[in-house]
Amino acid sequence: MATASQSLFNMTVATDNASGNQGLLMPKLQYRFRVNFINFGTGNGLDLTKQVVDVSRPQVQFQEITLPVYNSTIYLSGKHQWQAITVNVRDDASGTVAKAIGAQVQKQFDFVEQASAATGQDYKFQMNIEILDGGNGTHTPVSLETWELYGCFIASANYNNLNYGTNDVVTIQLSIRFDNAIQAPLQSGIGYNTGRALSGGSTTGIGAAGNA
Repeated sequence: MATASQSLFNMTVATDNASGNQGLLMPKLQYRFRVNFINFGTGNGLDLTKQVVDVSRPQVQFQEITLPVYNSTIYLSGKHQWQAITVNVRDDASGTVAKAIGAQVQKQFDFVEQASAATGQDYKFQMNIEILDGGNGTHTPVSLETWELYGCFIASANYNNLNYGTNDVVTIQLSIRFDNAIQAPLQSGIGYNTGRALSGGSTTGIGAAGNA
């Protein structure tokens, strides 16, 4: 017989879907994460990784294709667009973070010579946003989910305010634009092979886990 305290942590579901009461799923926690910057600025981005305060997760938006038909209107999914994400980092006293960000911005555009990069690959970097399970020490953390962002560049860098009336640390806010995102592990989610079959026998939607 279930006690009242047990009922607080269990959810009754239909018996044709599952067997009796089921425990609630452990949620991912917002504060267990890390952000890795790959090919950022002139270094490996590790100094920036250690100073991250918060980061927004990817957001994808599809344009609409409107088809007026007789007495009604139907809609199709058009081109998609990944929205810019925001990363806030602490500006350390040694200036390491500010120098790393400055180096990346300078790669995108040389403010001294007023010259831009020849191609996007000259300055674009990769970002990995990982949600972790809380492990540490002898039990290394396990990545529950990883967003791999490709073709990243700094769209804006806000060095924020200074204020005599606060105890807050100095931060730098970055708006990051990117070309594509893959959600790992690839058992499901964005980037997984959907196995979409066409009448000709070929398939579309082949992701990193699929075969052509």
